[in-house]
Amino acid sequence: MIGILVVAHGDLGVQLISTARMIGLNSEERVQAMSIDPSDSPESLREELQKCIRKVNGGGGVLVLTDLFGGTPTNVSLSFLEDGKVEVVTGVNLPMMIKAINARQDHDLRTLADLVQEAGKESIFRAEDFRQQRLRRRQSSDKTA
Repeated sequence: MIGILVVAHGDLGVQLISTARMIGLNSEERVQAMSIDPSDSPESLREELQKCIRKVNGGGGVLVLTDLFGGTPTNVSLSFLEDGKVEVVTGVNLPMMIKAINARQDHDLRTLADLVQEAGKESIFRAEDFRQQRLRRRQSSDKTA
């Protein structure tokens, strides 16, 4: 099974997992958050991250979800990238969490990382654009009726 590790500033990862739990997950097995304090030394962060990766790895590799590209959680996580063993996807949001946890049984690590990235992108909307699109559809269907 692919392990899921959320590495984020403060309690963001813990809260994402907690919120995903409220919405419904297939399994929370091998899912963990690691809270980052940028004042911690890079060495201590790497050691802790290595422990977390080992803990959640169920043999299928580990998908590391980080909060901010260029931030400490991502920068430290990148040192563990290993094809087929550790993937890192940045910009974690709730739809990404749910996709990662619920789809990991059916995919290999690389495919899961791709699906999670796409889920994050597909979940972002500017509300006004969405409203305008619905309005255009209504107008179009009214003309054909």
